[in-house]
Amino acid sequence: MKNNSYFPLKFEDDHLIFIDQTKLPLQENYISTDDYIRIAEAIERLEIRGAPLIGIAAAYACALAFKNKNEKDDNFFNKVYNRLATTRPTAVNLFFALKEIEKVYSSMDDSNVYESLLLTAHKIFSDEEKFSEKIAKNGLNIFLKRSNVLTHCNTGALATAGFGTAFAIIKNAFDHQLINHVFVDETRPLLQGLRLTAFELEKNEIPFTVQTDSSAAVLMQEGKIDLVITGADRIALNGDTANKIGTYNLAVLCNYHNIPFYIAAPSTTIDRTIATGAEIAIEFRDSKELLFIGDKQVGKESYQCFCPAFDVTPSHLIRGIITEEGVFTFPYNFIR
Repeated sequence: MKNNSYFPLKFEDDHLIFIDQTKLPLQENYISTDDYIRIAEAIERLEIRGAPLIGIAAAYACALAFKNKNEKDDNFFNKVYNRLATTRPTAVNLFFALKEIEKVYSSMDDSNVYESLLLTAHKIFSDEEKFSEKIAKNGLNIFLKRSNVLTHCNTGALATAGFGTAFAIIKNAFDHQLINHVFVDETRPLLQGLRLTAFELEKNEIPFTVQTDSSAAVLMQEGKIDLVITGADRIALNGDTANKIGTYNLAVLCNYHNIPFYIAAPSTTIDRTIATGAEIAIEFRDSKELLFIGDKQVGKESYQCFCPAFDVTPSHLIRGIITEEGVFTFPYNFIR
């Protein structure tokens, strides 16, 4: 599956070109750079976001850092690596990609550093595209009828390669006449659902309705939701899952209303170094993201704010985790 009407990120003429997601959906601005620091800043600013896409961008940033160098420089590599590693602490795909780059860098000689790292970045991108296609295919197995689906945050091409994770499932199910309507949480405080998922649904001509995050319970109470699918930024060995703040709310609501709740993510999102979600480092964002909507201030900057970017959903609330390898159910021993 491929969407030619927009692209989140591509590598062309020795530059990384990416859409500025902070300007969507009102402006489709593309940025071109070969500066690894600019890419790191783009990740921090959420111009580039989504766990798999962050990893892809970081891999290209590492390669570009060596574009004008003719030999290895361990001190410089460590500087680049550490700058990118500090951009977003929760998204495990970032660290997966950086470790893949580090592995290649450590094993090479002094020649063709840029080309070797670039080939690694291309492979990470290509693998994520393949994962997206397989996730989309495997996700068809969760549909028992033509359904209304609710989703949270953004999990499409703007978050990864291909058509994404949860969004790829939605897109593929719609193409197979298994989707009736999609309900999109606005996803406060940065409105990724309203700004990004709605943008992608419109581009793909999939019928949708946007609602406030706090409206999900009413939709479920009224019987308008058949299943919920979200993405993930990190999955522990036991299946506990970190995703955009508000995901845990949905899992609890689904449990109460007996609605299936699914996570869709590539296997690169599984953190095989942690046993449970209690070990997941949760990123906290600047209070301005809550007190401002775009450039419009809506609350006093003197207010004390609680701004976690993610929450953790316990694995027993997750009906299934959909990866490129299949659909897995609780208990998630497959991860071990």
